[in-house]
Amino acid sequence: MFQKILLAADGSEHAFRATQKAAHLASIEGGARITLLYVIDPSSSKHDIIAEGSSRGRLNDIRHQRVKQIEDLFDRKEVSYQYQTLKGEPGPSIVEYANNEDYDVIIIGSRGLNGLQEFVLGSVSHKVMKRAHCPVMVVK
Repeated sequence: MFQKILLAADGSEHAFRATQKAAHLASIEGGARITLLYVIDPSSSKHDIIAEGSSRGRLNDIRHQRVKQIEDLFDRKEVSYQYQTLKGEPGPSIVEYANNEDYDVIIIGSRGLNGLQEFVLGSVSHKVMKRAHCPVMVVK
């Protein structure tokens, strides 16, 4: 039923809990494949460059480190996955990607790393739930 699973993750604690649910779902579905999607928000890119004081290549490595524990969990549980990055506003980018690629389910944490954006603009998970064409599992 859920063979194409999209896990939208940013390295937050909620994203890791969503990862555990995604791994469990994939393991009981047999043959399921997870896409681990990390969206690079241009509004936070400048902050990342200033905070890290790094080159663009090093910054990509730092961003990938945010989801490294997710990949490690998938490897331990022997779950099939691929890592994908996009640039854009997280909510709309996740929805567009999921809808265009016909995912069976989206799994996302209820809160991410950017608390201010969630407070001011509405949460990413809420935007995804409203606009996705497939079921969305929001994990607390």
